[in-house]
Amino acid sequence: MTEISQEELKEKVLEYLSKVDKAKNREVANAVGVRKREVDKVINELAKEDIIEFLYIGTSFVKLKEK
Repeated sequence: MTEISQEELKEKVLEYLSKVDKAKNREVANAVGVRKREVDKVINELAKEDIIEFLYIGTSFVKLKEK
């Protein structure tokens, strides 16, 4: 797996989430080619920044917040 900066990873996560309705953290990690724990950190940061939100539909998903 490739090493990328947190900012680059944030951009990749946001780009991926803009193309899907919702996704699991593992799906995001696979799509951007990094470890799930790295994606977990970035997703938590983006949620704190109020850019994405968590959905709990039997299991947990993330998606971009609607504007």
